[in-house]
Amino acid sequence: MKTYRIGVIGLGQRIAHVLAAMQEMGWTLEVAGHVDPAPVGAPILARAGIAPGRAFETPAELIAAGPYDLLMVGTPNHLHFEHINLALDTGWPVFAEKPIVRTAAETLALAGRLAKGGTPPLFIGLVMRSMPIVREVIARVDRGDLGEIISVDATEHLPPEHGAYLARNWRRRAEWGGSYFLDKVVHDFDILGRIAQGRVARVASFGGRRVFTADRAEFAPRTWSDGEAAYGAMDGGWMGANDAFQSDMDVTDHQTAILEYDNQVRLTFHANSHTSLPERRWYVAGTEGTMIADLARNKLMIRPALSRKKPERIDYGGVTADAHNGADQAMAVDLLAALEGEAAFPVTPFDSMEAGLTVMAIDEALATGEVLDCRPMWARYDAARSASPIRS
Repeated sequence: MKTYRIGVIGLGQRIAHVLAAMQEMGWTLEVAGHVDPAPVGAPILARAGIAPGRAFETPAELIAAGPYDLLMVGTPNHLHFEHINLALDTGWPVFAEKPIVRTAAETLALAGRLAKGGTPPLFIGLVMRSMPIVREVIARVDRGDLGEIISVDATEHLPPEHGAYLARNWRRRAEWGGSYFLDKVVHDFDILGRIAQGRVARVASFGGRRVFTADRAEFAPRTWSDGEAAYGAMDGGWMGANDAFQSDMDVTDHQTAILEYDNQVRLTFHANSHTSLPERRWYVAGTEGTMIADLARNKLMIRPALSRKKPERIDYGGVTADAHNGADQAMAVDLLAALEGEAAFPVTPFDSMEAGLTVMAIDEALATGEVLDCRPMWARYDAARSASPIRS
């Protein structure tokens, strides 16, 4: 098997987990070099038995030491646009973590570049697209098992330690991560848009910070019921803060959204980063049936609308502590198949950009307190993709 020579821009925790999954799934790989002033993913690579390669000072120096069979971008979100463009300039295949970029302006610029063609393959780590349960959800919708999709209710409720990690990690700051929704649930809106088979037309959102706040710091319990210390089990990573309650967090720790798609599918989304009953669930109601995808427990339940029989249940098993339930490994298989020309990668850069714009619209609605008309946003995006002038 070919040995893949890999260069890494941003050796963070997430990209290190992806590399470990790649090796686990049979890749023969060599990390030839990386750029990162504080490579917090290095211990993860060490546990997987992967050497981090030569440390370079700048992306330009790393690129000059090429060629590479794959360039991987794992920097914080605010650097994605710069580093993806640098990687695309090389002509070598590129993998970048989600979200693809952090702002609407970056989205339009990147969409315009990709639409012109001539760029190498760009793979985005919307890892849930590779999960068997998600593939089945999409297949059932496409096959018409649910009939016409009418409405969807979706949730993501994180356990306290995960929420505390977000409140201490660089994702706590909009200048680095974008928003809570953009970094954490852009996965979901990618797939929910695919289920709805439309683009969001109107959106409203409500949310804020009421959990990880300074005024709760003194009286918030800091131990679990068994006496173990709470809120610090996960390494805060790059620019990590010491205390989830005393950090300079400026993104939400809970948020809801109401969406109406252009084909009249309606969707509600509820996220909370501090729950004792974690959940990631999509309840999809159609004219001919209903489906519940329980992503936390990796279980699917489906029943036709007028059936009195027990629902069809599929248990995919493989539940893992990181709640990815084998998705990293499945994505590693998909990525190798795409690079070797055996199959298309399950998500495109444009899918990723459209999911990102959907979340950015949600966050704009949150900021303004108004129902946002998304049609002007899509007009600008379509103009960028067609390389025509963008009218305000």
